[in-house]
Amino acid sequence: MAWQAALHEPYRDRRHAGTELGHRLGHLKGDDVVVLALPRGGVPVGFEVARALEAPLDVFVVRKLGLPGHSEFAMGAIASGGVRVLNDEVVRLYRIPQQVVDAIAREEQAELERREQAYRGGRPPLDVRRRTVVLIDDGLATGSTMKAAVQAVRALGPARIIVAVPVASPDTCREFATIADDIVCALAPEHFAAVGQWYDDFRQTTDEEVRELLRAASAEPAGKPR
Repeated sequence: MAWQAALHEPYRDRRHAGTELGHRLGHLKGDDVVVLALPRGGVPVGFEVARALEAPLDVFVVRKLGLPGHSEFAMGAIASGGVRVLNDEVVRLYRIPQQVVDAIAREEQAELERREQAYRGGRPPLDVRRRTVVLIDDGLATGSTMKAAVQAVRALGPARIIVAVPVASPDTCREFATIADDIVCALAPEHFAAVGQWYDDFRQTTDEEVRELLRAASAEPAGKPR
């Protein structure tokens, strides 16, 4: 478990954040490591981490379950493999009926399946059994999406799971120390408000950028049809 709470200039962009995070994870180079990035924003970060570790890169698709009327506020998440993680406290506080939760989950499941096909095409996911999995995102606020990812990856039988992010709230970093086998938060500022405040350029990553980075990571010619 490692993180830095000291003052730090914002990252230039996600690729810069990934380069710095890769330095923090350098001790894993040479191990049997797989880097799984949460799309879309986690993929540019994961690309640089995978490059630093000379490890294969893949996406692991997770979709947030947004609160009705406030879609950016997560009440839970779903991930590949049929995993659903709910924040029971939020569901109770806002009195969200089960049928509403189920309806939102169905909508997000359709988007999850679309993204898996769009990003990976016909390629099968990487085999993570008995390997060290490094789960990457561009940052953690509540961490609900990453919790779903950890639970889903755990079911695939990896040797261990390391959650690694460029920035996160200190409370979330501490929480993941009990969820993952290890947690690396390059930054955990005490006055954390949002992930985007720690990036100069936090423009949304596009589907095409995700595809291009996955192609580059696998040394697949960029012009090859999918």
